Amino acid sequence: QVHLVETGGGSVQAGGSLKLSCAASGDTSETYCMGWFRQAPGKEREGVAVRESDGTNKYADSVKGRFTISKDNAKNTLYLQMNSLKPEDTAMYFCAAADPSLFCPMWAETEYAYWGQGTQVTVSS
Repeated sequence: QVHLVETGGGSVQAGGSLKLSCAASGDTSETYCMGWFRQAPGKEREGVAVRESDGTNKYADSVKGRFTISKDNAKNTLYLQMNSLKPEDTAMYFCAAADPSLFCPMWAETEYAYWGQGTQVTVSS
């Protein structure tokens, strides 16, 4: 079992920055594939960024060049640095981790075994 807790959300103006953190506890493993997903009101949840176990990062086209995913294995913490934020980035952001016995699910959110409770990001124009 893995427990994920997101922090760092808040309200910012367009063009601002936020850094989200996702602290993992329990049966953590450096081989976990982890990702950030978001869900805006009235919309389906979508993938934002994924970090594979080998350190490869993938990004949704909508955030490329603005968001950076990283991981501190010593702290068991996943990060999402968000720069040049836009109002359309407003959403609840979730951290997810995949079962280490599986290939990285990438954007297939239903394949992630563990989820945090989410942290709200609001960007005003």
